[in-house]
Amino acid sequence: MKKLSYAVLKEQGYDGYLLESAPERVLQFGEGNFLRAFVDYFIDELNEKAGFNSKVVLCQPIAPDLDDRFNEQEGLYTLFLRGFQDGKKINKKRVISCVSRCLNPYKDFEAVLACADNPDLRFIACNTTEAGITYDSSCQFTDVPAGSYPGKLTQFMYRRFQKFGQKAGKGFIILSCELIDDNGKELEKCVLKYAKQWNLGEDFINWIKAENIFCSTLVDRIVTGYPRNEAAAICEELGYKDNLIDTGEIFGFWVIEGPQSIKDEFPVDKANLPILITDNHKPYKQRKVRILNGAHTSFVLGAYLAGQDIVRDCMNDDVICGFMNKTIYDEIIPTLDLPKAELKDFAAAVTERFKNPFIDHALLSISLNSTSKWKARVMPSLKKYVERKGTLPACITASFAFYIAFYNGYAMSEDGLTAKRAANEYTVKDDKAVLEFYLAHKDDSAADLVHAVCTNTSFWGEDLTQISGFEAAVCNYLTQIRENGAYEVMKALA
Repeated sequence: MKKLSYAVLKEQGYDGYLLESAPERVLQFGEGNFLRAFVDYFIDELNEKAGFNSKVVLCQPIAPDLDDRFNEQEGLYTLFLRGFQDGKKINKKRVISCVSRCLNPYKDFEAVLACADNPDLRFIACNTTEAGITYDSSCQFTDVPAGSYPGKLTQFMYRRFQKFGQKAGKGFIILSCELIDDNGKELEKCVLKYAKQWNLGEDFINWIKAENIFCSTLVDRIVTGYPRNEAAAICEELGYKDNLIDTGEIFGFWVIEGPQSIKDEFPVDKANLPILITDNHKPYKQRKVRILNGAHTSFVLGAYLAGQDIVRDCMNDDVICGFMNKTIYDEIIPTLDLPKAELKDFAAAVTERFKNPFIDHALLSISLNSTSKWKARVMPSLKKYVERKGTLPACITASFAFYIAFYNGYAMSEDGLTAKRAANEYTVKDDKAVLEFYLAHKDDSAADLVHAVCTNTSFWGEDLTQISGFEAAVCNYLTQIRENGAYEVMKALA
């Protein structure tokens, strides 16, 4: 079977959109599944619908040899976006043609730096994982390349400054997609530290600040990546070999924090894409964390104790889905400040996303590190609800009891804390100190266990017994879970 290429697509009479040649206007640090199903997908749509006319040069952020796979396929790959939308099952295919080539800085860093000499280059996109945006003082300007991503970026930007530093408009719009707070601002801080550490001069530092826009962004799409179990059958159906098939959910939303002038160069409105350019991305991040992630954390532990294993199956259970929806609509949305219609639309999309028939999202996978997740995703809604309503949110309070019941294990192993659901054992995975705490309290009464958890300030950063009525309400729910099961508690609240 022939590998995917422009020639093969022409032989097949492919009638989808393809862009064979265009200026390389985007450099992308990262060639992984997420960026290809998100950033590169949107750029491909911009090329087709808004005349963006841009190719993307990929640069591997880490050393393994992946560049050949991209270059052998001329940068082409097939993307499948699959899920549930407007009540319908969707499986949408698109050949992405915006990628020109992939460079490996560990083989040829000069080829990467040479991209800075291209006057058409204007955008830099990156997703180097949460650990990618770090300042490592051991990195040197003379390293080929610098070990850290911000170090490489500083080297690249200095090359740009040397070439075009006297010309306005030759800096970059930098779109940081890492999953950390204020990703763009943190990246800029690292770059400025390197510029100072390496004595690259005040003129360069001023150019970084004046001619470049470091955008913090929020990215939202579940990307499931290469469909290993389906790949052979998919290639047979496609009629070509594609070693870079990518899959993700239909839903996608990108919030870019920056000036509205970005739209003049990045014409998202013309393409009618779910991309928002705003002066403040944080309300949208808060919406995602509180509704999408908060919904996960607040219902999955109870749902698992109630006998479920997969998110999708929970959405087909009226009691569990009803509990989740009540949590979102009655208890989380009232704590948020975006327009109610926007919040409800997002919440409706969340339910459809959780129903995705193409993703088997295991509840136990979501349960990982639920202590820190509950603190970050659910506790802010609890506190804001109490502040605004003067009473406890019942479902959120019950979710804390589900969390305690889920963590109420009895034996430690190398993998984690062993606990029991009916006749089945499962493993609780969290920080060692968290698991040791629960093991030490394995035989506590409901009241003693709830008190110990609520007063553990190392978990929550505060004493939760100070929230009026919370400890007693959680104790009541935990007692009901032990006596009647998590499902009955959900049924009473849904």
